[in-house]
Amino acid sequence: MKIIPITDLHTPELEIYNERREVQLLRYYEPAPGLFIAESANVILRALAAGYEPLSILMEQREADSEKGREVLGRIMEISEEIPAYVSSNEVLSQISGFKLARGMLCAMRRRTLPKMEELCRGARRIAILENVVNPTNVGAIFRSAAALGIDAVLLTAGCSDPLYRRAARVSMGTVFQVPWTFLGTEDWADRTMEQLRGMGYRTAAMALKEDSLSPDARVLHEAEKLAIILGTEGEGLAADTIADCDYTVCIPMARGVDSLNVAAASAVAFWELCR
Repeated sequence: MKIIPITDLHTPELEIYNERREVQLLRYYEPAPGLFIAESANVILRALAAGYEPLSILMEQREADSEKGREVLGRIMEISEEIPAYVSSNEVLSQISGFKLARGMLCAMRRRTLPKMEELCRGARRIAILENVVNPTNVGAIFRSAAALGIDAVLLTAGCSDPLYRRAARVSMGTVFQVPWTFLGTEDWADRTMEQLRGMGYRTAAMALKEDSLSPDARVLHEAEKLAIILGTEGEGLAADTIADCDYTVCIPMARGVDSLNVAAASAVAFWELCR
């Protein structure tokens, strides 16, 4: 494998790690899918296992020498021995924003063309829809719960944070590569998407704070052969029109006068109950 020692980050080969923002990487090959940066051994290994193509890897020397580092390099070598591995000291790599959170390694990978909604939902029993969840930490945490608790696919509106952004993928522990997902694309997503889902046999459940809401353990929800669980943006929750378009409104009972949960926490409770 091409192991390339480096002492200076400001070289053309490393600009994707050091000088490009995530939005720029997203559009790197526009109109074709762009790039993303996976960080930490576990996230990189899950991306590789899901079939994402690595372009290069940037590693701290001690990580390259570690058992986990050798595993990552070995997996990349199985794909191609021509993929370069840039190796340097922590003093050099710490100049990269957020590198301390990367657990000693970053890997540039090609994005893939996103699937169509119909393709993801065909055969899925439980899906989640995220409406304008803008915080990548919440997106990552929701994906981790989705993977662990049985959600078959995740649909995101155009206003959501990208699941492949570094923070989202890191918080998800790489589960963004295990749960099928796609963007719905349009701002006025609800009317069209609800109609499509109903045509595929789905009932729709809006997670919302309303007095006439069902509890997540309601029998009618568990009896639904196919169910779409819809979660809204931080703070404001789902849009009123979205709630009105849904078959059910669902609210998690809370104690001590607490009126709401963080969207990621709410997703975990809802997924656990509704995927049983």
